[in-house]
Amino acid sequence: MSDMITADLVDLDLSADTKEAAARSLAERMVAQGRVTDLDGFLADVAAREAQMPTGLDGGIGIPHCRSAHVTEPTLAFGRSAAGIDFGAPDGPADLIFLIAAPAGADDAHLTILSSLARQLMNADFTAALRSVPDAEGAAALIRGDEAPRAAGGTDALSAAPASDDSASASASQDSAVAPGAASAGATAGRTAPAATGAATPAGSATAGPAAGSAEGPFRIVAVTSCPTGIAHTYMAAESLENAGREAGVEITVEPQGSAGFTRLDPAVIAAADAVIFAHDVPVREKDRFAGKPTVDVGVKAGIKRPAELIAEVREKAARGETTAPAAAGQDAGTPVERAGDSTEGYGTKLRTWLMSGVSYMVPFVAAGGLLIALGFAIGGYKINKAPSVMDHFIWTQADSWGALLFQIGGVAFGFLVPVLAGYIAYGMADRPGLVPGFVGGAISLTINAGFLGGLAAGLIAGGVVMAIQRVRIPAALRGIMPVVVIPLISSAIVGFLMFVVIGKPIASAQKAMTDWLGGLTGTNAVLLGALLGLMMCFDLGGPVNKVAYTFATAGIAVSDPGDSAMKIMAAVMAAGMVPPLSMALATTVRGKLFTPTERENGKAAWVLGASFISEGAIPFAAADPLRVIPSSMVGGAITGALSMASGATLRAPHGGIFVVPLIGNPLLYLVAIAAGVCATTALVVLLKGLRKPAPGATPTGTADDGTTPTAPGRKEQPVAA
Repeated sequence: MSDMITADLVDLDLSADTKEAAARSLAERMVAQGRVTDLDGFLADVAAREAQMPTGLDGGIGIPHCRSAHVTEPTLAFGRSAAGIDFGAPDGPADLIFLIAAPAGADDAHLTILSSLARQLMNADFTAALRSVPDAEGAAALIRGDEAPRAAGGTDALSAAPASDDSASASASQDSAVAPGAASAGATAGRTAPAATGAATPAGSATAGPAAGSAEGPFRIVAVTSCPTGIAHTYMAAESLENAGREAGVEITVEPQGSAGFTRLDPAVIAAADAVIFAHDVPVREKDRFAGKPTVDVGVKAGIKRPAELIAEVREKAARGETTAPAAAGQDAGTPVERAGDSTEGYGTKLRTWLMSGVSYMVPFVAAGGLLIALGFAIGGYKINKAPSVMDHFIWTQADSWGALLFQIGGVAFGFLVPVLAGYIAYGMADRPGLVPGFVGGAISLTINAGFLGGLAAGLIAGGVVMAIQRVRIPAALRGIMPVVVIPLISSAIVGFLMFVVIGKPIASAQKAMTDWLGGLTGTNAVLLGALLGLMMCFDLGGPVNKVAYTFATAGIAVSDPGDSAMKIMAAVMAAGMVPPLSMALATTVRGKLFTPTERENGKAAWVLGASFISEGAIPFAAADPLRVIPSSMVGGAITGALSMASGATLRAPHGGIFVVPLIGNPLLYLVAIAAGVCATTALVVLLKGLRKPAPGATPTGTADDGTTPTAPGRKEQPVAA
């Protein structure tokens, strides 16, 4: 860890009074050491992580941390505050502040070292030593593990420095009473050895005394810990559970699912376990491995704060015989959401994730069907929708026949939109058993003219019904037919009944009202709608708000004969979505000195991405400087959306960017609208970035050849408005 923290990254007199000021003060030290290239961009990433969950811990510890593209190498900065700083811990302010910075592509070894430090924070002697160390060099040495703090008896409190995965095996070798079987189990689990080895003593030993679970050996627990970032809380919870397990005399093996990936517990260890503890804030990956056992399921902070209570609770469940439902035969490891286990997603985003699952599977059908229909009109004219079926009338040498063929193929593709949307929403919720009722519900939505609103409702209902059925305890003899016969049969019947008899008619009425409203939009109302959609398209650049606007537009044209208003909305949405990347490309061209070399390279790619209607091309710029780039993009997007609607430009294709300009109604005015928005956003970005003032004597941000943000010698960079 010698390259991760030095005395220059330690501040034993941290004077900040807020967590934001503390993060800035420590981050400035990282900037001065060349560890962070963009102070504001890095602090934005820290703030985004902090917004997911407070990083304050009981015992006066604050651990702001994040993974960021602005970090050049894994880095630790440490600050000690005399007054204390509020990081959201229930027991009050923190006086020990660790700012942990990991590169976006940090390798596993570095992240493992950072996680080892997180484990050491649970050691009272370690934190006591940091509170009393007199100088920065001594503090850095303690954190690196060059010096071990002394326990009350004068012996080393740390069994090993937090330097590598070998720490687990090292602690095992120091305990002569460890059972060989337990030690091998801990080694298999990767980072689980401290509790698995230290606690897994033979029955009747001092460790396993009266608290042991049975005459055959100690009570065995397997646990999973995870947090949104997977760097700190994940490993603190693991360490806390392991320590509590040793004190309780139980054998506990932990699988930390961190940002560097995770090592799966040996199936034999899981099979032998008497109970399971989940301490997590993101979905447990491959959760069905632990099915059929007494289980306690809590947030990750509970694993840090009250591990002994969790152990006692799960033992009580085991004594009562209270278990979760066993995994169905042949069932995959969790739903798609749980398998993904994205480290930035908490439970508050599950609904969005389910909806986006359906949208992501639907978009290819929208793109293929829409482009085919648009090409059919381009080749055969606007009366091609009246052509007879190509099965009955197709002449190889006539353009109209080819236009009719493309139009009819596109129409068939469009017919799948709502069933696919509903089916894959249910799939995101309940995995493959959700597909059948989801598709059935989506098809019924088309039958009763409930459209996209009906598809959304059908998908959510289907997924919920399947999830409810899966929670019912089924006799072992019937488990084999559950996913093939029973679940599809019952769930389809329930979804069909609800769609046909209960909610279908109200949803169809709402869909018709929305369609009529869109058809009646004219004048100022249409322009205001265009501005609103432009704002939404540029708000999060491919995120959920952007997808809502895009889905709204595609829903309007996802019929064989869309109205004029629906095609205008589609044109406005695509035009606004092209503005952010094109604007960033232009800004890096006209005022390159305001951007880092990396951003200037990204600007070259943004030309192509923007022209292709890929809004995500602006994400690197927005991530680095969100409070300048995003508002500027929204202004340009609103201008473009409003002008597009005012010009009457129409579009049948849901994608394609400038490559489908020949298919656009009023193409010249459409391009003018895009150009106006791009110029407005570029001007605002250049203006706002030009107003950013670096510290006196410092080179302006982004002008150094290596892309870093240098500061004046001997001075800290002045705070910059973010």
